[in-house]
Amino acid sequence: MIQKFIPLGEGYADFYELLTLGKTMSNRVKHFIAFHSTKKDESKTSIAIVMNPTDPGKFQPIYICLEGIPSPSVKASKRYEMFEKLAEEQHKKVISIQVQPSSHFGERELYFQYLIAILRTNHYIAPLQ
Repeated sequence: MIQKFIPLGEGYADFYELLTLGKTMSNRVKHFIAFHSTKKDESKTSIAIVMNPTDPGKFQPIYICLEGIPSPSVKASKRYEMFEKLAEEQHKKVISIQVQPSSHFGERELYFQYLIAILRTNHYIAPLQ
């Protein structure tokens, strides 16, 4: 199975695209994830939607908006509240995970491999096959 992050960006338009993907493909949504990190002395949150694998093809996309939202534990955010509301509408909870910031990695792809390893270790996505 191929598991891959699909980055959407950090802006408002990217965030709304992520919400739209979650709404229009609600039958494929497996998890709502919030990755919390500290970047340049600021607590930031990346939000992601893990989809169920395609059949056929066994491709599992993970759509993500990187480090564009203030951490909800530090500052209330309407965007984070909207993300939580979408999860609730689909009878799911937002899974919060503390991670290193993307700036600790030389390449974005290495950061995504790190996040995939965390998701696999915690059994949120299938192990490497």
